[in-house]
Amino acid sequence: MGSIDKLRFLLFQIRKPDDPMKSSEMASFCWALGCAPEQIAAIDLINSPPSLSQLQAADLVLIGGAGDYSVPEGGPWLEPALDAMRELHAGARPTFASCWGFQAMAAAMGGHVVDDHDRAEIGTLPLQLTDAGQQDPVFAGLGSPFLAHVGHHDTVDRLPADGISLVRSEKVANHAFRFAGKPIYCTQFHPELQVSDMMARLRMYPWYVENIAGVKVDDFRTLLDHTPVANRLIREFVRHVFGT
Repeated sequence: MGSIDKLRFLLFQIRKPDDPMKSSEMASFCWALGCAPEQIAAIDLINSPPSLSQLQAADLVLIGGAGDYSVPEGGPWLEPALDAMRELHAGARPTFASCWGFQAMAAAMGGHVVDDHDRAEIGTLPLQLTDAGQQDPVFAGLGSPFLAHVGHHDTVDRLPADGISLVRSEKVANHAFRFAGKPIYCTQFHPELQVSDMMARLRMYPWYVENIAGVKVDDFRTLLDHTPVANRLIREFVRHVFGT
């Protein structure tokens, strides 16, 4: 592949039909990739798991956040969604997953995800590369620490057997991992979000900010910072996998 404008992306979404973050999430990934909107197709994992032909038509699969849904809470939709993750892993399909996607990929392949408010994080946080992260072809160039946007209360407390930890925070040991020998990278943090995107999401869930940070959502803007290093990450992944 010589150019990013030749690539086709498939975005797995886990959101209610009326969630305005569906279109916002697609725009955020489009911005982070530097691609045209028509290059990204979206699939609703809640109601319609992807077909094999849809997976095969995509050069790269993206998995985003979940709004009102949770891996530990589960539901009848979860196992079919995790089966889609297993298909990606089995076929070594190029995949980049953030937030819920990070948790789902871990759970699908034998990791463990828990709802743990003691390790909940929200805001712009400094993250550290692990030893493996410092040697990783995608992450090494970010430097350590680097700032990233974070918002979660579910936590991956055990990685899959073939998961390699790349990033940690002060509270959370597993903030990013990759699968050994596969072009699949997963981050708890949001490299696709800018400050404006982060605030738009937090305003959708004001109780979330108050419960974790103890402040009103409109007062939270001053606690956010720009994350130019983290925002390079998805493009670094694309360059690593496709040479573009």
